[in-house]
Amino acid sequence: MIVYGALTITPLAAACSTAPDRPSHVAAPAAATPPIKPVPVSAAQIARLPRATAFTRLRGAPKDSGSLDPGDGRVTHPTKPQIVYDHPGGPPLAILPTTEVGSATWVPVVQTQPGWARVLLPSRPNKSTGWIYSDGGGLQNAYSPYRVEIELSARRLTLFEAGHRLRSWKVAVGAAATPTPTGRTFLLAVLSPPKLTYTPLILPLGMHSTSLDSFDSGPSTIALHGWPDKSVFGRDISHGCVRVPATALRVLSRIPLGSSVLITA
Repeated sequence: MIVYGALTITPLAAACSTAPDRPSHVAAPAAATPPIKPVPVSAAQIARLPRATAFTRLRGAPKDSGSLDPGDGRVTHPTKPQIVYDHPGGPPLAILPTTEVGSATWVPVVQTQPGWARVLLPSRPNKSTGWIYSDGGGLQNAYSPYRVEIELSARRLTLFEAGHRLRSWKVAVGAAATPTPTGRTFLLAVLSPPKLTYTPLILPLGMHSTSLDSFDSGPSTIALHGWPDKSVFGRDISHGCVRVPATALRVLSRIPLGSSVLITA
């Protein structure tokens, strides 16, 4: 469930519509600083920009601070491709598309300033971020109360809703040679494999293996997925993905895309 917010504006009463004269000794309130405008980007420049997807590596993208703060649950979806900038008013870095690996693109908002939103990106290198001009239109904003925490040393995944612990499961994580990377990321997509395999669903995250450049003819995106052999849970055994029990997979597949995922050592 994605919860959408609405802003209610209450008009002033007619009796208050005319403000009294301001005493001469009272200074007028300072005017609000207008939002920084994005630099102009031509159609030719846009055509040359890389797409911020799980298949691309971005050069010069500002890195996430490394904080494991889950944020306040704000997520955003580009209803039209969005230019991603280095910083408000800075140079363009990439284009954030409307879809990612077969699902609608939803990314978490980790920082804001007037007219701008900083978001986590699904591209390499891990922890890549960028700024979107939020006053330019073409964005659908929402709120997810959910976050996932994965403790690698405990081999445990815990799901929270609005700060309250919902469920927790023993999981399998990356082996020593193919470790599960740590940091702040997000639920990128929900995929159904086209043919019968080891899991009915695959939930890619916006994070990549640090030891593999690709996997099974695709990007080495870390994912949550099922596993038929229950003996793996509680072990360091995967190629970097997090193998979860069937019940966990069903529950996790229902949380909104863009929801925060925190992976700690």
